[in-house]
Amino acid sequence: MRNHFICAVVVLLACLFLRVAPIEFALLALSILFVLFAELVNTAIEAVVDLISPGYHPLAKIAKDTAAGAVLTAAIGACIMGYLILAKYIFPLYGKALAMFGTPADMGTVVSILVVIIIVIMIKSLTAKGSPLQGGIPSGHAAVSFSIATAISLNTQDPLISLLSFSLAVMVSHSRLLIKIHTMREVVLGSFVGASITVIVLLLFKTLS
Repeated sequence: MRNHFICAVVVLLACLFLRVAPIEFALLALSILFVLFAELVNTAIEAVVDLISPGYHPLAKIAKDTAAGAVLTAAIGACIMGYLILAKYIFPLYGKALAMFGTPADMGTVVSILVVIIIVIMIKSLTAKGSPLQGGIPSGHAAVSFSIATAISLNTQDPLISLLSFSLAVMVSHSRLLIKIHTMREVVLGSFVGASITVIVLLLFKTLS
């Protein structure tokens, strides 16, 4: 519920800032309320199942999984609704922000990714944690994936392609958490290192060219 409320506040503030139409705001509010409703029902079902069947039972597992699936379905629907409504407001602004950096050169893109890899290996050697390809601080996979996503965003200057690229970068980073190779701090630091260094290198190439 905490995460749902945080997302709801972010979306509602975005609606206020972007000045969405009243009917669009109503649709977003209904989507948010539906997700919260599904989460409340899910919590109630879990509590009842635990009360009736404190031990493990296959039917209890099905009940809990189905209730959790309902929340997931509601959340996916809310995401689709949010994308359909907010994309036309956010994408033009995001496109203008990307255009401010200009289109980087091909050489700058390659160099930025190589610089990210070198810096990650240097930091790992200084901290003496993990190997160049696994473990340690920062996460090399997160750094490289966010570096590539940043380079793709600045090269294409297309908001949708940028969104998809960063979604893939987040999935790569999340996979390092799932298999417990990195901690959240290592993944976040790697993501920051990859994106920031790529922006700096590409800006330098733009200035020198």
